Amino acid sequence: MANIIDGKLISKQIKDELKEKVCELNKKGTEVCLAVIQVGNDPASTVYVGNKKKACEYIGIKSLAYELPEETTEEELIQIIEKLNQDDSVHGILVQLPVPKHINDENIINAISPLKDVDGFHPASVGALSIGKKGFVSCTPAGIIQLLKRSQIEISGKECVVVGRSNIVGKPMAMLLLRENGTVTVCHSKTKDLKAVCKRADILVVAIGKPKMIDASYVKEGATVIDVGIHRNENGKLCGDVDYESVEPVAGAITPVPGGVGPMTIAMLMNNCVESVLQEI
Repeated sequence: MANIIDGKLISKQIKDELKEKVCELNKKGTEVCLAVIQVGNDPASTVYVGNKKKACEYIGIKSLAYELPEETTEEELIQIIEKLNQDDSVHGILVQLPVPKHINDENIINAISPLKDVDGFHPASVGALSIGKKGFVSCTPAGIIQLLKRSQIEISGKECVVVGRSNIVGKPMAMLLLRENGTVTVCHSKTKDLKAVCKRADILVVAIGKPKMIDASYVKEGATVIDVGIHRNENGKLCGDVDYESVEPVAGAITPVPGGVGPMTIAMLMNNCVESVLQEI
């Protein structure tokens, strides 16, 4: 019977710790401020943005909302970002992805100052992570490290397998596990005998984007399984990349979907906002 890793509980612990830090900053006359920009009205993005605003409110972070119409041009969006880059009262800038197809998301990410890149997507942030320098870390992988540490799951010396090589989760996840002295393998669509590689893992992080792809036959007895995926099944119920019912009896620890990795992403975004202020002091 696997230990269920409760992301809701751990994210609340982190948010409560941040609330105290923000309270101390407020006493010193510093108000932490996050600017959130959404272009268009993609329903999933609207939900995410709403959750980020709620988290800001809970912790005491001021949030500036820029809700822009679908037809906003790339130039207009970059002008807003540049204005926010220059605004000393704004500590973090977040552009909700995906942006409409006529806007190049790479240009948008590059336009955000690395000092305010609380998503951790800017090439300067990624470069800092890869050479072990200080910088903002992509929120989902950073949240997974916190889930492991706060669940007393040892990373050092463990065989860690990451399924997926995206810039947002897979690659930074591998670098963070390496930073914690894990022995890391990154799998992808061209990996030969994926099942055999996954079965070696003491810690298996699945971010492949395919509902319930990983079943018990991929999992070593007693392994920790972290499920990054989120989908709706044919009945409209949320599920992950891992077939939870199949894997849970085999795993030593597992994250549920929902309530596992998801809440941690927002908690770590809030953490990055507070860190951006603490770095200035």
